[in-house]
Amino acid sequence: MRPTAPLDPFDIKILVHLQREGRCSNVDLSAAIALSESPCLLRTKRLQDAGVIRGYRAEVALEKLGSHVMVFSEVTLSSHRPRDFRKFEARIGKYQEIVECYNVSGGYDYLLKIVAPSITWFQALMDRLLEDDIGIEKFASRIVLRQPLDQRGYPLNTIASGRPEWE
Repeated sequence: MRPTAPLDPFDIKILVHLQREGRCSNVDLSAAIALSESPCLLRTKRLQDAGVIRGYRAEVALEKLGSHVMVFSEVTLSSHRPRDFRKFEARIGKYQEIVECYNVSGGYDYLLKIVAPSITWFQALMDRLLEDDIGIEKFASRIVLRQPLDQRGYPLNTIASGRPEWE
């Protein structure tokens, strides 16, 4: 899927920098990408208005807040009609512990990323989802032991150019 307006190298530089430093000022951003302040601000606002930049967030260090568990759950639905997918998606959106959801191809229908205070809490959540009668046929879960890599951003230069950076 292509953006509504083509992105040029300065737009990509803005996006790459903002992925790393979302709170930087326009002055710092313009210096980082070697573009004067006014055009930099106009470009950033255009990217926001076009929906290319969806928002800004704080990265929270969960380990500083207390004990938690992160789990990836593979969910298979019993029926594959569009209304069954909509029903499932609407219901899981009501649980704040489900922080990401992907409709995927392959051996199951959805991959959920769940963050809960404990395994017990996670299991109670899954029991609740099964009781909700939202079409779950089966699920398999993987508890995250550690996260050796966290890119904190997308490979924007590669996506924009369509070529890997190692070429």
